[in-house]
Amino acid sequence: MTEENKLLATVDGVEIHASDVDAYLQSMNPQMAIQFQGEEGKQHILDELIRQELLLKDALDRHLDDEEEFKKVFKDTKHSLLKSYNFSKAIEGASVSEEEQKAFYEENKQFFKSPESVHAAHILVDDEDKAKDIAKQLNDGANFEELAKKESTCPSNERGGDLGTFGRGQMVPEFDEKVFDMKDGEISDPVKTQFGYHIIKRIEGQPEEMRDYDDVKDEINMELMRRKQQELYLNKVNELEKHYKVERK
Repeated sequence: MTEENKLLATVDGVEIHASDVDAYLQSMNPQMAIQFQGEEGKQHILDELIRQELLLKDALDRHLDDEEEFKKVFKDTKHSLLKSYNFSKAIEGASVSEEEQKAFYEENKQFFKSPESVHAAHILVDDEDKAKDIAKQLNDGANFEELAKKESTCPSNERGGDLGTFGRGQMVPEFDEKVFDMKDGEISDPVKTQFGYHIIKRIEGQPEEMRDYDDVKDEINMELMRRKQQELYLNKVNELEKHYKVERK
């Protein structure tokens, strides 16, 4: 017997193998499954499988499957599973070729653009006179990052005022308009917004760019596959509507 099929326990003659433990782990949410890695974790899984088998044995011995309530739950569950299973059967022929993906890319290039973005930092203060004084210090050669750490009221002060990279429309209008009109390396005069007065440093801008086919082909495949599956599904149910009587009231 392979290690994978190693017998770990029996419950009234029903065997539980290492592969059953692995299958149970695979069915779990990945974040939860990580708690059950290693031998100790797998022992917990084995204990749970044993408990579940005990519950099943008890239910069968007590003929719970003959109870009307169970029969209703079983019927509803069976119907739900059959719907899902038939849906998967209806869409199983869906496939997308490389040629279809490339054609979709060429016909929809407007959707595969990386928008214009800018990497910037700022120093934010409440007082206009203080903002003007900081701007003067910067014009005289003071270090932007050091002044940001010392003077800025924005939490970005811990990073020397660095705001990271962002696109148009992600900042308040006054800030947005100014930073996208600046040149790389330029430091602005104070800009007033609802948050106070900003001295902005534009670090580097990136123009709008077309994303390469290789970078987006997986996205295209998913979209085309979704469309084909939807088409197959609708075709299936349209055929069924001709076969079975449907009355919409």
